[in-house]
Amino acid sequence: MLKMKISPNPVCLNGNYLYLCKSNACYCNNKYYLLLMKFYDREGEQRTLRNMLQQSKREARMTILMGRRRIGKTELSVRCGDEIALYFFVGKKAETLLCQDYVREIREKLDTPILGIPNTFSEVFRFVLQMSESRPFTLVIDEFQNFLKINPTIFSDIQRDWDLHKRSSHLNLIISGSVFTLMTKIFEDKEEPLFGRANQKMTLEPFTTDVLKQILADFNPDYTPEDLLTLYSITGGVPWYVALLLDKGNTSREKMLAALTEENSPFINEGKNILIEEFGTDYVTYFSILTCIANGMKTRSEIENELGNNNIGPYLVKLEDYYKVINKSLPIFAKENSKKVRYQLNDCFLIFWFRFFYKYQALVENKALKSLGEIIQRDYSSVSGFMMERYFMKKFREEGRYIIGKWWDRKGSNEIDLIVVDPIAKEAWIYELKKQGHRYKEADFKEKVENVLSQTPELRKLTIHLGSLSLEDM
Repeated sequence: MLKMKISPNPVCLNGNYLYLCKSNACYCNNKYYLLLMKFYDREGEQRTLRNMLQQSKREARMTILMGRRRIGKTELSVRCGDEIALYFFVGKKAETLLCQDYVREIREKLDTPILGIPNTFSEVFRFVLQMSESRPFTLVIDEFQNFLKINPTIFSDIQRDWDLHKRSSHLNLIISGSVFTLMTKIFEDKEEPLFGRANQKMTLEPFTTDVLKQILADFNPDYTPEDLLTLYSITGGVPWYVALLLDKGNTSREKMLAALTEENSPFINEGKNILIEEFGTDYVTYFSILTCIANGMKTRSEIENELGNNNIGPYLVKLEDYYKVINKSLPIFAKENSKKVRYQLNDCFLIFWFRFFYKYQALVENKALKSLGEIIQRDYSSVSGFMMERYFMKKFREEGRYIIGKWWDRKGSNEIDLIVVDPIAKEAWIYELKKQGHRYKEADFKEKVENVLSQTPELRKLTIHLGSLSLEDM
């Protein structure tokens, strides 16, 4: 009988994050880990994986699973529906040592003897493909992009063996990776050997607003809108962060903020852990730019003035187009060549991390976490209003039927928080966002909207509705 083990921290021994587990238990390393947080959401992704599993019974199938770190790729991949699933984690160590790990996994899961220990991944992969010809099963390869540093020729070897054996094999191959730039290069660059080999590609996104509300309600039925906004502001709906907070009983605004700076808090160095591998030796410049944006500097000129550097254009382009960390936004219905460009970070947690942990790095390095915690408690309100805007934008966007945007003039002195357009019904809802709904002044807002309509002919063609959204509407 397998041992049951209570896991105080939702991380198992090989780095596989098991924080979202059905029936509160997960299996890994030949043990069951009993956890606090059940498996939420991902129904569509699970259906896709099960469909790929069924197709692999006829011919081998390859699925690519991408998404930021902590988004739940590993947990989803082992839920593909197969009774037999090998799990290969591509750690940063010698290829021969990885092969030893993989051979142990094959022997344990397939109960198959292997003569000798292969020295190359190519030998292991070929063996797995050939084994699946008579016995269908799943192989999950996690953090696949790490092969680039271990032995880049592995990709050509996989291409060769996949092309030779896929029609006779019944392998359900799931490849996951968290470094978006590298995974995109490996599978979407026409010059790369694995281009065009995947049968299915999926990118995991954070939890929706409805799922986030459901999770918080399960842990704290009496939660307040402020609690929900704090959970969203810190985590952005990323499952691992949600679990880190809620599994330890941090279900209120005060407890969540306090948990960030506890001793050995994983949040403290998380931004570095996510991005340094992406940015490489240029990370200091990238981090400086992201800190400016997180602190509310929205335009290129504001960032350049703050950094005393007029050469950040190429960095902004790479942050947007290559790393996908920021996006360039324009007022709703503005022309592509408009000069009203603003920049913002795509990830809520990174906004929070750069706004507090990186900005006050001196406090972190001196272990003055109590002082940092006081700063976070003091200044959180300067972030939460902007996060509430992001929350409502996400909420409307999840309905899949609206054009969502904001509006501002060239000087930035006149601004609309949220505009929601239904292009089919030809209606638009123009909202002012106030944490406390009683602060909304309809007459003042009408005057502001008239200014917007005078400069935006596309809106004048629509039926306009005015209103406000507050914490109570979350």
